Order: sequence, then C-alpha cells, then structure tokens
Amino acid sequence: MQRSYRRVSARGGFTLLEILIVLAIIGVIAAMVVPKLIGQQVASYIQATKLSIKGLENTLDAYAVGMGGSYPQDLSALMSPYTDLSGVQHPPLFDKVQVDAWQMPFNYELPASNGSVSMQQPKIWSNGPNRNNENGSGDDINNWADRVTP
Repeated sequence: MQRSYRRVSARGGFTLLEILIVLAIIGVIAAMVVPKLIGQQVASYIQATKLSIKGLENTLDAYAVGMGGSYPQDLSALMSPYTDLSGVQHPPLFDKVQVDAWQMPFNYELPASNGSVSMQQPKIWSNGPNRNNENGSGDDINNWADRVTP
C-alpha cells in the first residue's frame, strides 16, 4: 500500500498579530461611527416626541370644542368616557397614558402661562432625553417653544 503525502503549508491560518490588527481597525471604525448613530437616535426620539405632543394638542382641541372651549384639568380625563355639552356620549380618547419616545408620561399644565404671556392652550411637555422634569426648559420638549405670539 502506498501512502500519499501532501505537502503541509507552512502558513495554515492567520497569526495572532494579524487578528489583533484587524480587531483594532474594527474598533477604530466603531469608535467613529457609534457616537453618530446614537446622536441620530436621540434626534429621531426628539422628532417623534414633538409629533406626539402635536397629536396630543389636536386631541385636546377636539375635546375642548365639544366641551365649549374647556380643556380637561389633567390628561387622565382623556381616558374616560365623557359627555359633551350637546349631550352626546363619547368613548375615551385614549386607552392608556400617553408617553414620549423615552416611555415617560407627558406633563400637562392648565391654565397655561409662559412667563408674562398668557396662552389659551394648555402647556404640554416631555422630560426630554435626560428624563428630568425641568418644567419645559433645559432639554425638555414643549408645545410653546415654536409658537409665535402676537
């Protein structure tokens, strides 16, 4: 019986040094890309929260129309059935507490005032990325920052 010998290559795989260099390159690339991705995520959360606040404002306006211009004292009123001034029974407008993109409930204040300027609509704000209530300032996202007052 004749044996067949194959020539064994002196180089069978990657060396530890080559693997470490590749891992270092991947690490450098990740260090440059990850902060940009995190910044984009926060920006998208802020935009989503602004849209949620706008939707909540629209719902509150619809509620106020049926109630003769009166806004509810707190947001929990939107989770209960109500009867408008014309006697029409309405189902709850929401089935759960409304939350921002960070899963924190919205803050609501009525009557609303912003310094010396009195506002007709209630103040609604999110605690923002740091999740600390700063009463609409700091990194909080609110419904009055973009308003133009006459």
